[in-house]
Amino acid sequence: MFLKGRTAIVTGSTSGIGLAYARAFAGAGATVVINGFGEAGAIAAIRAELAAASGADAYHDPADMTRGEEVAALVAQAAARTGRVDIVVNNAGIQHVSPIEDFPPEKWDAVIAINLSSAFHVMRAAVPHMKMAGWGRIISTASAHSLVASPNKAAYVAAKHGLVGLSKTVALETAAHGVTVNCISPGYVWTPLVENQILDTMRARGLTREQVIDDVLLAAQPTKKFVTPEQVAALGLFLCRYEAASITGANLSVDGGWTAA
Repeated sequence: MFLKGRTAIVTGSTSGIGLAYARAFAGAGATVVINGFGEAGAIAAIRAELAAASGADAYHDPADMTRGEEVAALVAQAAARTGRVDIVVNNAGIQHVSPIEDFPPEKWDAVIAINLSSAFHVMRAAVPHMKMAGWGRIISTASAHSLVASPNKAAYVAAKHGLVGLSKTVALETAAHGVTVNCISPGYVWTPLVENQILDTMRARGLTREQVIDDVLLAAQPTKKFVTPEQVAALGLFLCRYEAASITGANLSVDGGWTAA
């Protein structure tokens, strides 16, 4: 329980990778603040599960990741509740698949706001708490698309490349304060985001579901397997350990070999 007494905020954590992060941190003893949409009963069940695992409190904050003031308030509220902000994971994300000439501007704005700008607002609000404490961990879920591009994903690829640049910059700014800032870049992980992407890609490319999975999604991953949320979360948990204190400004791939070539 090496995170006992620490507070972890995970955005976009009512399902998928974010929920796996929350479970990993709770299992290590942290007080966890989850964020995201969902049915009230399901969210209450997640909170109860996390609290039982950690022996500490677990909270839910419904902050809208498209609104900077709500993102900043999420961090402030967590600090007010627990007296500290030790770990933040920028995990909230959406996707839209469309050729550039048909890409709706409102979709571009939403993808950039949630996948990139929300991370800026989280970091801006959390860093003062971490500097004051002399310890902090900022982890952002980037993507293999932070390193390589794919067609029809202009906003997502731009946001994930930007997220890595933002993280490297903040890593340099906080390096002397006991704070590390890193990205984890998964390949395709089986989550609701990918499930929705399959439907979008079927429409955009005129493919069947099986063709999208085999010939588009897993074509780039030499393992021919989806990454699991738990594998991503395990790396995030390691980054919180003393042994990872010198890892900062890094973009760590968990992609089945996708970006090895």
